[in-house]
Amino acid sequence: MFKKHGSAVWEGTLKEGQGRLSSQSGVLDNVAYDFKERFEDAPGTNPEELVGAAHAACFSMALANILAEQGVTAERIETRSTISLDLEAGPKIVNAHLETVVKAPADKNLILEAARAAEKGCPVSQLLGCEITMDAKVV
Repeated sequence: MFKKHGSAVWEGTLKEGQGRLSSQSGVLDNVAYDFKERFEDAPGTNPEELVGAAHAACFSMALANILAEQGVTAERIETRSTISLDLEAGPKIVNAHLETVVKAPADKNLILEAARAAEKGCPVSQLLGCEITMDAKVV
């Protein structure tokens, strides 16, 4: 079993406070985040952006693996995951929308079928527990 961790420290109230987050690898090291970055589009990171990046990375790796199992090496998989946070529902993440562009030497239908399998099967998709939608394009 693989285990990785991230950590965060928050000080103050929700609207006036400030936090810092780090990752086990050190790629994120005391990165600042706060209310304005999360809810008012101020520059900086926030939990939903990080979840989106993790989802896009996980999906791309899952798709590459599924294609490889079918003897196809993808030349490029470019993915964006847009995370929708509904404040009226909780707040709660209600949707993750994947947009992927795949360049691979294979039949378009095979690639799209693999993308659908990765959409449902990647570990982050399984973790999210929300509606997951996808637009996939083969170039």
